[in-house]
Amino acid sequence: MDEMIYESRHFRATEELLINPHMGFMTFQRFNGDKLNDLGANNGGGWTEGYPIEYQDYRERNGSLKNENHPDTSMAYWRVYWKFVEPERGNYRWDMFDKALQTAHDRGQTLMLRIAPYGSGEDQDVPDWYREIVGAEPDIKYRWRTDPENPLYAEALGGFIKAVAEKYDGHPVLDSVDMSFIGYWGEGGDCEKLSEKTMRSLTDAYICNFKKTPLMALLTDDIRHHDYYRTKTDKVGYRADCLGDMGGFSDNWSHMYVAYPENITEYGLTDAWKTGPVSFEVCWVVQHWLNKGWDIDYIIDQSLKWHITSFNAKSSPIPKEWQPNVERWLKKMGYRFAMRRVRYNGQVGAGGCISVKSWWENLGVAPIYHRYPLAFRLKALDGINGERSNYILKTEIDITKWLPGDIVFSEDLTVPINAANGNYMLQTAITGRFDDNPAIKLANGGRDSDGWYDIGAVVIQ
Repeated sequence: MDEMIYESRHFRATEELLINPHMGFMTFQRFNGDKLNDLGANNGGGWTEGYPIEYQDYRERNGSLKNENHPDTSMAYWRVYWKFVEPERGNYRWDMFDKALQTAHDRGQTLMLRIAPYGSGEDQDVPDWYREIVGAEPDIKYRWRTDPENPLYAEALGGFIKAVAEKYDGHPVLDSVDMSFIGYWGEGGDCEKLSEKTMRSLTDAYICNFKKTPLMALLTDDIRHHDYYRTKTDKVGYRADCLGDMGGFSDNWSHMYVAYPENITEYGLTDAWKTGPVSFEVCWVVQHWLNKGWDIDYIIDQSLKWHITSFNAKSSPIPKEWQPNVERWLKKMGYRFAMRRVRYNGQVGAGGCISVKSWWENLGVAPIYHRYPLAFRLKALDGINGERSNYILKTEIDITKWLPGDIVFSEDLTVPINAANGNYMLQTAITGRFDDNPAIKLANGGRDSDGWYDIGAVVIQ
């Protein structure tokens, strides 16, 4: 063809609430469709953690994966104590991991994982086999159930973490791993007292073995005061407990007014969201915020300023009067990709190139941290039959680099040499990591029944 004929299309962004992978609210020790925790006397609600999952059959309840009084989610969070998944030394309960991952997949979720070394109760100790080796330790101080400076601890726990990574790193359903190796519930209590040798061994068990699955490091005073941990995790995302606390512990100190703004800044984490996910966990439950009269919009806006990608509300109900506020939150949390303009040549020959220049916008507050292919599709319009009538043209664009704001790129898409002449619709989609099916919804209209978004006409001749 002697002259390119270019088409240009503009697209509006929608206000639709999107449930997309790796972002938004998550279920905790639960999955989509499960009954939530009952509200009770425990500061507005109860929750469970650290124990094997008690599976529910949503089909026996109402057959729906919808979560009553809680947002739909694409993520589940499983937090379990070490003793349950390595009951005998070197004997790993991979069946527990496999069932959790499979259930998450079946419920349309990915799985965030934390294996805590122990909890605070007597039934939450280190594994029995490890306790038999080290014996009773009556002099262990607050928030330590065992001496981490015993070389056996880093060897045993570090070896377990390595084994988990060798089996599950990069698993398509494993969303991220929440680093945990010391203190009650794995929250890092008294971690600043560790020697550099011990901290190096425990930190490296994660850093050196999880190469594909994103990691998150805890944001706590104890851990971040340790130089080795801080420097080794400077490219890792962070997870923090107690979002929403506006004075529940003290009149002069709170997480929202003191801990978070100071720690995020002083620990050099203001840009951590650019390379790793930021995930927060509710302080108590959201109902407790309402009971205390705390400002939900202030909490939301501060978390967005810190570039939150996901939020753990402990599978407890969201007050009905705050559900509109939460919907506003979900429309900004994490990533939100909108196609805004596409310019392309509308006529091409088989084996030729469709030259695409496009403007996209990330309307969220963070990138996506898993790489998904951006693809275009030529969909036959005029009776061309057979499997070869539609052609998927993948790009090399790395969408993990799409930070909030504008994204402009150009790409030459090669039409297959055997493409049949005829009229086509040029479409786009962000497809799955392991198949060609659309996996991420865009903040655009025009999505067809297959999940692809129409751009405009193309003629192959």
